[in-house]
Amino acid sequence: MKSLLTGNEALAQGIMDAGASYASAYPGTPSTEILENLALCKQRIYAEWAPNEKVALEGAIGASYAGARSAALMKQVGLNVAADAFFTSASTGVNAGLIVVSADEPGIHSSQNEQDNRWYALHANIPMLEPSDSQECYSMAFEAFDLSEKYSTPVLIRMTTRVCHSKSLVELREPLEKRILPVVNDPKKFVPVPANARLHKSNVLKRAKLLYEESEESNLNYDEYISDDTGIIASGICYQYAKEVFGDNASYFKIGFSHPLPYKKIAEFASKVKKLYIIEEDDPYMETLIAAHGIKALGKEVFPSEGEITPDVIRKCVFGKTLETIDYDKSQTPLRAPALCAGCPHRGIFYMLGKQKNVYLSGDIGCYTLGFAPPYNAIHSVTCMGASISAAHGAQKIFTSTDSKMRAIAIIGDSTFFHTGVNSLMNVAYNNSNTITVILDNRITGMTGHQENPGSGKTAQMEDANIIDIPALCRALGVKNVRTFNPNDLVQTEKTLEWALSLDEASVIISRYPCVLKKMSAKDTEEFKGAFKSKCGLDKDKCIGCKMCLKAGCPSVSYDAENKKVKIDANTCVGCGVCMQICPKGAIYTVSEEKHK
Repeated sequence: MKSLLTGNEALAQGIMDAGASYASAYPGTPSTEILENLALCKQRIYAEWAPNEKVALEGAIGASYAGARSAALMKQVGLNVAADAFFTSASTGVNAGLIVVSADEPGIHSSQNEQDNRWYALHANIPMLEPSDSQECYSMAFEAFDLSEKYSTPVLIRMTTRVCHSKSLVELREPLEKRILPVVNDPKKFVPVPANARLHKSNVLKRAKLLYEESEESNLNYDEYISDDTGIIASGICYQYAKEVFGDNASYFKIGFSHPLPYKKIAEFASKVKKLYIIEEDDPYMETLIAAHGIKALGKEVFPSEGEITPDVIRKCVFGKTLETIDYDKSQTPLRAPALCAGCPHRGIFYMLGKQKNVYLSGDIGCYTLGFAPPYNAIHSVTCMGASISAAHGAQKIFTSTDSKMRAIAIIGDSTFFHTGVNSLMNVAYNNSNTITVILDNRITGMTGHQENPGSGKTAQMEDANIIDIPALCRALGVKNVRTFNPNDLVQTEKTLEWALSLDEASVIISRYPCVLKKMSAKDTEEFKGAFKSKCGLDKDKCIGCKMCLKAGCPSVSYDAENKKVKIDANTCVGCGVCMQICPKGAIYTVSEEKHK
């Protein structure tokens, strides 16, 4: 049977059909849909959202030890969070098959960096597979589990954005029967105290030699000999792009099993062509390793080390031109910066934070990172998931030690707080800091598409779950000063912020209001009565065109230069009322949704 699937859908199907029993992930583009698709199949696999990637991988390791094929799924920066468990599992080995999926993001569409996670396989001495289309995403799940069990090792499947999100036909196989292996009681293998870990290192090096032989024999690495003029070595989506550009005018060496690389096969292929290119996105991973084996090829001196290497990029780099397209006056294309949605509950707190003086605002990863931009200008720095609280703590210690009047404020979302903010807040309380932590609790994991989290009341497979009480958790961590406020009420928001700034010890203030795009639960509807049930109207006679309301940064409010008045788009307004509270002339008022209709 054939199905048209994205790479993420195909990999999810492959993980299930290969007999996996357990999958865990933290949402992050471009990997999110893998777990989402697994979660839909409650009868076939247990799938969960973990608080972070380290927890996800540790859960998958435990499931492997218990005898079940398992998978941990994450985007490229997530593997940084999971690295401790990743390297240890590479050393101890596994029981049942264990797959670790890293979805890398060349071009940085939704990440804080453009790292190349192929190096992780090299450093950990584990096998790595790289699919180039949906069929390979599906088939390589089977290959990865078999490799994992054959060599007692986790296997890294490295995907990229275009492989994750592009669709192609997939020939599905008969699903394997699920089996649970006996638990292995072997402390020498699974308990990495130093005496055992020294043996593990020796075993890893022996395994690396066997994996090299496996790579040389693998049918995932193969050549397509067409022409002796030009040869292309490529993996992943670059293989597909190269074929689109060169067609039958080049020969190809397709890398699917990319660590260890099959150097003998590559050398044989290289000897048959006059000119050899290595086409790869991000780092010169293959180029560096292939060159170390004395094989000459053109790589990063021709192709860029940043961004996506699309067919147009390849054409420009090799032939000096791209395909003809319809030209247009690019100066006429308006710039459209990303913005918080109309009715976003983060708008009120960022409006108030942007007005503060003598504060250092430490931001985090999420929709609310947009608070750095105009009109708020309310974030000074962002590092990585959960770092806002830790960085604010470090900054505050310096401000205090130098008698500076500056106060450090951390801004973090609810899901990010659960991810890695909890330990950071514990550090604040333990080390007697006086930072202010703003937790933006919009009742869901917003940025990646509304996945459930420990505060939402549902699991990934939509079973009822315990709701973590954020104020109680903060107090349990040692923070005595905790308040919750409605961010759409600017007076309440301002007073809460003033209260926190007046204290000389740590405080947490929690902005609690649901994301405007969230499907409201029964508990949400009960707590937030009337949310998103009204709109704002404009009294044009009262409006003086002062543009103060534009400081709310709401896409529903714009300025009509011809009439020198603002205007409100009734189609997108949800009546949060932030602009209405900012207006100095009372020109904006609330209208029920029914009246608008």
